[in-house]
Amino acid sequence: MTQNGLTGGRFLLVTVLNVVITVFELIGGLFSGSLSLLSDAFHNLGDALSVVLSYVAHRIGGRQQSRTNTFGYRRAEILAALLNSGILIIVSLVLAIEAVRRLLHPEPVKGDIMLLVAVISFAANLLSTLLLNKGAKHNLNIRATYLHLLSDALASVGVIVGAILITIWQISWVDPVITIIVAGYITCESWPIIKQTFKILMEAAPDLDYEAIAHDILQLPEVEGVHHIHAWLIDENNIVFSVHVNMDNLPLAKIEPTYRQIEKLLCHRYGINHVTVQAECRRGMGTDLIHKTNDWRHE
Repeated sequence: MTQNGLTGGRFLLVTVLNVVITVFELIGGLFSGSLSLLSDAFHNLGDALSVVLSYVAHRIGGRQQSRTNTFGYRRAEILAALLNSGILIIVSLVLAIEAVRRLLHPEPVKGDIMLLVAVISFAANLLSTLLLNKGAKHNLNIRATYLHLLSDALASVGVIVGAILITIWQISWVDPVITIIVAGYITCESWPIIKQTFKILMEAAPDLDYEAIAHDILQLPEVEGVHHIHAWLIDENNIVFSVHVNMDNLPLAKIEPTYRQIEKLLCHRYGINHVTVQAECRRGMGTDLIHKTNDWRHE
């Protein structure tokens, strides 16, 4: 059993489903002349690769910390999420360009074949999204893969609608229009994931109220000053935090209870799960809350 209750069997089933859908839609797209079916086929092929990449990253991310990776391997899933979302946007851009070309130079589409293939593809895509739904709630990597599959299910709905219109009224321009709409939707949904993964990889600070944190720490009786705060994300769920606090010249045995109070405060009130506290007497007293030097040797 993997994290978040996702098993290797589920990933394997989703992968097989996407490979089957890809072959089915490629054949259907070629016979019907539908761009939206062909685009969905390539999208599904990307999904199959995405699921494999996601599963591998998920397994790597579950490894324990080691001497070479003291924070663990969770960033593997962040890299996979970035790659998956980036591929989605690139594929969407290519499909949108081809759709514009089809609008300028319309080509005949067989709506009946398109409809049959789209209905079967939608059912398979819907099953894939249900299989990964649980893990997508708390994992950025699984969420990116889930988005791949959900976008395919929505694309299939669009293809179904287009196929009905083409079959009844012979409106062939509906096919590229649907492709453009789906490509736009996928891009809008993928971009926030890319922004979040970049934020994590650049070790940007999580959205915390640092003034409030300093104020709360200062309420502890032994603490006289707070400065030199660092905070960053290992992944979307794990915040690392370090802080310097000014205290009287006390024995270590009397300082440790204050350390535990700070850790408990930051964990329960701010969701920080890895805390490092450095106690000092007068060093840094009254300096900036956020340290502003690029020379780490002077910290």
